[in-house]
Amino acid sequence: MSQEIKKQLFSGVFYTALAKYSGVVISLVISAILARLISPDDFGIVAIATVIIAFFSIFTDMGISPAIIQHKNLTEKDLSNIFSFTIWLGLLLSILFFGASWPISHYYDNKTLLILCQLLCINLFFAAANIVPNALFYKNKEFKFIAIRSFGIQITCGILAVTAAFCGAKLYALIITPILSSILIFVISIKRYPLSPTMTLGFSSVKLILSYSLYQFLFNVINYFSRNLDKLLIGKHMGLEPLGYYEKSYRLMMLPLQNITQVITPVMHPVFSDYQNDLKQLAQSYEKIIRLLAFIGIPLSVLLYFTAYETMLIIFGEQWIPSVRIYQILTISVGVQVILSSSGSIFQAAGDTKSLFICGLFSSVLNVSGILLGIFYWGSLDAVAWCVVVTFTINFIQCYMQMYIITFKRSLLNLLKQLVSPLILGLLLLVILYLLSNKLQNMNIFPSIFIKTIITFTIFGTYIQCTGEYNIIQKLKLLLLKFKRK
Repeated sequence: MSQEIKKQLFSGVFYTALAKYSGVVISLVISAILARLISPDDFGIVAIATVIIAFFSIFTDMGISPAIIQHKNLTEKDLSNIFSFTIWLGLLLSILFFGASWPISHYYDNKTLLILCQLLCINLFFAAANIVPNALFYKNKEFKFIAIRSFGIQITCGILAVTAAFCGAKLYALIITPILSSILIFVISIKRYPLSPTMTLGFSSVKLILSYSLYQFLFNVINYFSRNLDKLLIGKHMGLEPLGYYEKSYRLMMLPLQNITQVITPVMHPVFSDYQNDLKQLAQSYEKIIRLLAFIGIPLSVLLYFTAYETMLIIFGEQWIPSVRIYQILTISVGVQVILSSSGSIFQAAGDTKSLFICGLFSSVLNVSGILLGIFYWGSLDAVAWCVVVTFTINFIQCYMQMYIITFKRSLLNLLKQLVSPLILGLLLLVILYLLSNKLQNMNIFPSIFIKTIITFTIFGTYIQCTGEYNIIQKLKLLLLKFKRK
């Protein structure tokens, strides 16, 4: 990995992490407040509307954003034409979603869904309008500006959502953030990168990126069903309250996952796309990322599993106790997902969106099969959660076989070498936290989660120091020496 690439990667990760982690506290506080003001049933209703609009959102992007990042020779005229295309597409999809709000409301026999879906049409239009200007930020590696923008919008929308909930807005408080954030992102982005839409559809410029974006778009479609079918079917066949419990468990599981991977993966495609003609260098650079993610994800998965009860009660309160077991099962997949979530950026950087599509297709078929078995054969939320864990694990194996054999043309042993040491650390933590949890069963949740967390970090630090993965003591000595000199 060249020094320039390292510098770009570090800069991007630093600023993304700064915004992400400073926003974690805000996000948790807001979620905790809303969870106490809004019922699980209302969360279930909003989950349905969010999942459905996510499907329409796939058609707003159509793989255009990563294609703009990958193609280095697009002219200003091309960008304006593509921007015009997204504007017209967003308008069309918003009208279609508005019309679909009636059958959606009828299907779930819930009139509130009608209003929610119609309001979310605003979000759909601006999501489409944001594609080109937002992609230009990433293409030009303006990670600092993206981080500042994200943090500011998160604070603004969070405060307004909580205020609305206290004023009695109930479930409508939950849609303030998606609608307002999409509008604010557009206003800020278009001011930074002014683009003028034309009356043309811009097909001539869209064709330039079509071969790349098509497979990305197909991947997004099938990945949508892979990620969201469980929520759609649970809401219909098990009820909105069970969906609320499942959705809360899933979102809590995804919170640490997103705040790890979304710090690194948005940076990887713009930076590693410079290696698209040197796959060996791309693979070697990515293996360092895999090792890092494995050392983060696997121990984190173990810790989350053994602190599931305390976490759920502390953040959301006793009304969400039915979610604890579901959340605990889902945390088993965190280690796999932390690594797997970075794979898409590498397929994109390698220009192999066809393999990305194949992995997505396999994943979709497998996940849908598992979800159907969990809902219709075993008929319980626990079963659905277990099916999600199993299918993610199998998806991981298939995805990296595809990447190494087809894309990199490289031995899988290079991947396995990166995973051995993190897995040993995970097994060590598993044994120690299992024994410790039995001792702390009757302890108050606050000291219990504190003790488990401290012991996990102590074991983690000791392990990476003793194995030579990272010299913590040496780094601390250098920091102390630097501090004394000042």
